Amino acid sequence: MDPDKPLHVLILLAGLLMAACARMIPAHAERGAALDARHSAIVYTLRSGIADGRMVFLGVGGGIDGKINPELVLHQGERTQINLINGEGAEHDIVVDIYGVRSNHVVGKGASGTISFIADKTGVFAYYCSVPGHREAGMEGRLRVDPGRRTGPAPIAPDISRDPSDLPAPIHARAAQKVRVDLTAIELKGRLDERTTYGFWTFGGKVPGPFIRVRLGDTVEVHLKNDRSSILAHSVDFHGAIGPGGGSQFTQTNPGQEKVVSFKALVPGLFVYHCATPSMAQHVSNGMYGLLLVEPEGGLAEVDREFYVMQGELYTTKPFGAQGEQEMDYEKLTSERPDYFLFNGAVGALMNAHPLRARAGETIRIFFGVGGPNFSSSFHVVGEIFDRVQRGGGPPLTEEQTVSVPPGGAAIFELKARRAGHYSLIDHALSRIERGLDGVLIVEGAEDDELMRAGPAK
Repeated sequence: MDPDKPLHVLILLAGLLMAACARMIPAHAERGAALDARHSAIVYTLRSGIADGRMVFLGVGGGIDGKINPELVLHQGERTQINLINGEGAEHDIVVDIYGVRSNHVVGKGASGTISFIADKTGVFAYYCSVPGHREAGMEGRLRVDPGRRTGPAPIAPDISRDPSDLPAPIHARAAQKVRVDLTAIELKGRLDERTTYGFWTFGGKVPGPFIRVRLGDTVEVHLKNDRSSILAHSVDFHGAIGPGGGSQFTQTNPGQEKVVSFKALVPGLFVYHCATPSMAQHVSNGMYGLLLVEPEGGLAEVDREFYVMQGELYTTKPFGAQGEQEMDYEKLTSERPDYFLFNGAVGALMNAHPLRARAGETIRIFFGVGGPNFSSSFHVVGEIFDRVQRGGGPPLTEEQTVSVPPGGAAIFELKARRAGHYSLIDHALSRIERGLDGVLIVEGAEDDELMRAGPAK
């Protein structure tokens, strides 16, 4: 579907949820498109009509254009949207029973409806119109969901996004000791989106930088190397350190050099670290941020899963979604007009690339921070309630829905995965979803109908 055509405008004006959360990029299997389900939903559009004396669905656009009751092909795990346009004025809807989805009834020529779902079940299923008599009159087609990911072209640049499960194991109880931390500043071209690259500045080639884990009373010895290929000097400022510049005054490091700073971990908590070389906002926006956890004596309470998530912004010369190479727009940076909002450095980082995964019944801990450099996050997991949120050294918050975390701030979120399903990670400043900010927590296991079920209560 071409986003410049009136059909796209009609769908947007109809207030479709998926249109708000996903760029509508043509994605039919015949084109072999590689897809990032974070924002590029698989979109099919059907129009009701009459063919060969029957009521039918007619394909619109792409490889299904003009086909009668076309087979719609998906791959397991893909985020999917099917649009229905009323083509001849009679009342219609579209239903896919296996996913429990049903559109609104579209009444009158030109009216539109939609269904959206995650294709997490494989096989061949029916889609149909449930208006009495219409299915029997011919309004039924096949939906095929194949196992495995859709194949496509090779990545255009390295994946710089940090897997949220990439963090050290808990420390638990041990005596204070010296802990050596090695960080390397690396400037590289990385994949911002499926067809877009950006010149990132990183700690260790990933965004965010490595998750650093120490305990209260440890002496932290940081070795910052600046790769020989770098053009600029870099440094590191630890918000959890007490001393000049959080260590940045001692770690201004030119390309090819190494600097060392040591500090005592005196305060337990979760802290941001970032590059503090002028222009600081530019270094941070380009990806030079991470988290330092100082565990209390005896460690944190045990949980089943831990994840590492950070939010940041990019300010680019071309608008969001432009293909090709993106570059920093310094005027946008200083006037705080970002083009991208991102979890873990890239569009789709926490969707198809690195979704958070757990099982029903498990307790989850999310270490969340905001690199920024300019915007706070209203962190929210759709369909969940945070059992406990720790910000700073005060008493924890309990039973919270949405919690604000400022740029340069961090918080520890804990929740119990009570029911299987897909739960979106978002900033509840909702327009940012359309600027790249979305993730998913996939909970496998029992679908507890006592908590939520499709249809009427038992």
